[in-house]
Amino acid sequence: MLEVFVKGLGIGLAIAAPVGPIGLLCIRRSIMQGRGAGLATGLGAAAADGTYGLLVAVGFSATGVLLLYAPQMQVFGGLLILWLGLMTLKGFFARRQARAAEAPARGLMGAFGATYLLTLSNPATILAFTGMIAALGGAAASQAHAAYALVAGVFFGSALWWLILVHLALWARTRMNDGALRWLDLIAGAVLAIWGLSLTVGPVLDGTVWG
Repeated sequence: MLEVFVKGLGIGLAIAAPVGPIGLLCIRRSIMQGRGAGLATGLGAAAADGTYGLLVAVGFSATGVLLLYAPQMQVFGGLLILWLGLMTLKGFFARRQARAAEAPARGLMGAFGATYLLTLSNPATILAFTGMIAALGGAAASQAHAAYALVAGVFFGSALWWLILVHLALWARTRMNDGALRWLDLIAGAVLAIWGLSLTVGPVLDGTVWG
């Protein structure tokens, strides 16, 4: 059972570690809104990773279902990333005082829920889990209740990475002045908006989203 948990831990770390739009979002929220917002963002991503792990571990036919609806999920995720990018760019042009007062009001549950949906629809997450189905299925079937140990490992492995990333961002925050924070909004917003637009346009142009 411990071996299965450790395998899940490694998978969770491997899937969460690449810094994509969700990692960038977690870094920005940690720096701009504090530890709570960063951890809520990271736990939302970890919960989504655990959800996919659970579906695979209990024998859900994830390959066919996820790949069938991957273009639609990619468009949804792309639009969400695009919106987050535009809101971040709006923060760059807003006054610092207004942004500082606005940030805490967003709520931790909102940060958790939005990141959960975003991670579920992230094509990189979908491809990573579909590529690991055979290994996950074999581990889950190895002994009684192994599936649950596997899912717990995936969740805690992912959560561990987000915990590390949040505290690295908080460490960086202590070395940034207000001007650097404002430019962080510009850079993060532009990257998120371009990323989201590219995710949205691809399936629409090649027609897969309508199939």
